[in-house]
Formats: sequence, structure tokens, C-alpha cells
Amino acid sequence: MKELTLSLFKTEAAIFVRELTARRIFDLYGITDGKAIGTYVEQAFNQYLISKYLYTPGSAASGIDFPELEVDLKVTSIRQPQSSCPFRDASQKVYGLGYHLLVFVYEKIDNQELRAASLNFKSAIFVAKEKTGDYQTTRGLLEIISRNGNQDDVIGFLEDRNLPLDEIGREILAERIIKEPPKQGYITISNALQWRLQYRRIIEQAEIGNIAGVENILG
Repeated sequence: MKELTLSLFKTEAAIFVRELTARRIFDLYGITDGKAIGTYVEQAFNQYLISKYLYTPGSAASGIDFPELEVDLKVTSIRQPQSSCPFRDASQKVYGLGYHLLVFVYEKIDNQELRAASLNFKSAIFVAKEKTGDYQTTRGLLEIISRNGNQDDVIGFLEDRNLPLDEIGREILAERIIKEPPKQGYITISNALQWRLQYRRIIEQAEIGNIAGVENILG
């Protein structure tokens, strides 16, 4: 069996999504729980990959679905394209989550005659880890830096954005931002006990197709 590389992973993800779109899924008929649908798709994708490649699936300890590739899989409905992820620290809003995202966006349709569901995948979007910061936070910080803003300006901005940091944490992060400006992120990340990730912008950007690191692998 071959080793699973990131390039092969993206290619296989596109094939899998197209195959799953064409499949009748009796187990999901009448199911409205997004978590249950996501779990079904994640397990089916792992089964598909394990039959063809050598890799170590994710675990609770690794925190992401494909730790060797630094990729986490998110499965979300087109009606409300969002999910949650573990909160590590506030700098994730600025510098990204620390891993790539693969986001499967589906529309679920139930066939009453057949008593089967189908998942019509609208997109399968790969977001490179350097693009997984919060859109408004990174945009605001890059604007401050472009106008010769200093550490105090950045601290004020971080306060206004309610990043979950104490005073010392804000100072440390602001100093890093001045020395090491972030890249523009494209996820909307809301503060919560876990980060809430919203994907509408990456869906729009992937359709346009002009942002390196945000690609619809379905073409």
C-alpha cells in the first residue's frame, strides 16, 4: 500500500465526495442531526482511504482527523456552514488554527419513496493552515501595520475585538504581531468555550478561485 500524501489526499477526497453524492444512504433517512451526518461521512471517508493507503487516523489525543497530514475534516450543511473546534489559545484567531482544514459542504435530501437519503456535496474546500485565521481580525491587524501602527495600536485593537486574553497576554501577542505580521485569514472564528468556525466566506472565495490556499478540490 502507498503512503498517503497531501496531494493524494486531496485527489482522493474529490473522488470520494463524487461517489458519495451518487449513493443512496438508508442509514441517514430522516436524520436531521448534523453531528450524526458528519460522523457518518468521516467514518465512510476513513474506510475509503484505509482500503487504499497507509496512514494513522486521528484520535482524541491528536485532536485532528489526519495528524500526519496536519488536516482536520469538517462536514457541514450548506444551510448553516459552520462547526466547532477545540480552543487552544487566542493567537489562533491571528495566526490560524495550526493545521489545514478540509470542509465538505453538503445539501441533504430525503427520498420518501425509497426511504433513503442522499448527500449532494456542493463543495469540498481545502484551506491551507496559514489561511485559517479570523478574517476580520487579520484584516484589521494588517491595516494597522500598513499605516505604521505600533504595539499600543495593536493592543487597543485586540481589546476592541475581545480576544480572550488578559493584559499581559495582549502585550505579548501584540509584540509578536509587530515583529511577525500575520497572513490574511478567511475563516470567521467566534469566541466560545470552543472556537466556532463559520465557512460562508471560504465557500464564496473557493467559487471565485483567486485565493491561493483556499481551493474547491471538486473544481
